[in-house]
Amino acid sequence: MARILYVRLPCNPIFPIGVVYLADHIHKVFPEVEQRIFDLGTVPPLDFSAALDRCVDEFQPTHLVFSWRDIQIYAPVGGRGGNPLQYTFEFFYSRNPLVKARGAVGLTRIAQSYYGELWRNLGLIKRGTRRAERYTPNVQLVIGGGAVSVFYEQLGKSLPKGAIVSVGEGEALLEKLVRGQDISSERCYVVGERAPRQRLIHEQPAPLEKSACNYDYIASIWPEFEYYLQDQDFYIGVQTKRGCPHNCCYCVYTVVEGKQVRINPADEVVAEMRQLYDRGIRNFWFTDAQFIPARRFIADAEDLLQKVLDSGMTDIHWAAYIRADNLSPRLADLMVKTGMNYFEIGITSGSQELVRKMRMGYNLRTVLQNCRDLRAAGFNDLVSVNYSFNVIDETFDTIRQTIAYHRELEAIFGADKVEPAIFFIGLQPHTHLEDYALKQEILKPGYDPMNVKPWTVQKLLWNPEPLGSFFGEVCLQAWQRNPNDFGREVMNILEQRLGRADLEEALTAPIAPQESQLVGSKS
Repeated sequence: MARILYVRLPCNPIFPIGVVYLADHIHKVFPEVEQRIFDLGTVPPLDFSAALDRCVDEFQPTHLVFSWRDIQIYAPVGGRGGNPLQYTFEFFYSRNPLVKARGAVGLTRIAQSYYGELWRNLGLIKRGTRRAERYTPNVQLVIGGGAVSVFYEQLGKSLPKGAIVSVGEGEALLEKLVRGQDISSERCYVVGERAPRQRLIHEQPAPLEKSACNYDYIASIWPEFEYYLQDQDFYIGVQTKRGCPHNCCYCVYTVVEGKQVRINPADEVVAEMRQLYDRGIRNFWFTDAQFIPARRFIADAEDLLQKVLDSGMTDIHWAAYIRADNLSPRLADLMVKTGMNYFEIGITSGSQELVRKMRMGYNLRTVLQNCRDLRAAGFNDLVSVNYSFNVIDETFDTIRQTIAYHRELEAIFGADKVEPAIFFIGLQPHTHLEDYALKQEILKPGYDPMNVKPWTVQKLLWNPEPLGSFFGEVCLQAWQRNPNDFGREVMNILEQRLGRADLEEALTAPIAPQESQLVGSKS
């Protein structure tokens, strides 16, 4: 009889929905299989090893499944002992020797923490495997999760021989492992037996009909479940669909989840929410790559929210990433009535010209109109707008257009409600931006995307010249002036220096005779 132990490796306190859904699926297919979820995210760091040993000793698994969520560090937020973006910019762009030295010290500390986490997680995998082999000499080891899906080629060099490296979704793979079937057609490879297939991550996931997660069962196999129910401000993840049909140049979601959008039945989503609601949860995060990925899915979103409204869960709040070009007046009304109190828009640029060159596939004019509809429906909460400056073919003119666009969003929702999140694209493997960087010889074939040496970071944290130094100076000034409101300060400084374009200029993108090389590159 199979005994599956899921070990979620340490990460930020984010609800481990991937492991939960995987265990739920296996229980529905094999109700006789014993399972246990062990979440190291709820364990103090000094107790990681001892707690893992105790769990393995108690459960004695035949299958050991590790979930690894986080590796990438190029984020404009605090963490790992500091702000990676700030330290990087201080080191590369500051003219003040003391500030440059502070950046160097900060980057060294972050690099130490980064490599320390890598070695720690690899050590926990090996330790757990050795411990499990005391009880099951041929224990089956599987490693998956978001980090593994992106860096599966690099991580395989450090994992135990015989480990199965899972890319993307794991339900079909784990089903076959429990049945003892051949797994050669799944999105995986076995360390030491064969190299991963070329373009493995680009293979399509197996289709899956998703039903409501059985949280009574999950609570019975996961002692730490209550940890995530204690804080009333905590958002619990619920998935309404998988897949993203878009082709954005820098995004890896579309290859990890696949381009085919698979909608979870609305009744099942509501039934899942109801189980959490009855346990006291009032805040939900729809964990889809995009809540409304394309206009043809508007009706599905309307159907879901109408059923949420009809369910009587009227005191909830929810949030999501949305493509604001895919809204209807009815959907905007339902969003407000069902309690949406926060959403994120990843428009990247307020210049329609650059949006097109980045293959993002949306119309900025439509986004503005839909935001007006949402405001008219009564939405009066926070909007986070993600901007990634210095993307392909950025100029001072396109920066001025982005400023104009952002000011229009502020006019719609209120300046205090629109929070600009300033990102510089972390160059991810398996994306069109990586292809572009290789063709332009910014990166060399065979480079290591997990390497955080300074000369590598400068390339992977996408801020190339001729505008790289300009943005470095602006960001350093913003951190000095107002570190607690960095995004708004960046926008203010850019407008002071460059001015603001006419809004119509931002919304208009004449077709150029020859598009950027990025637009013509192949996936």
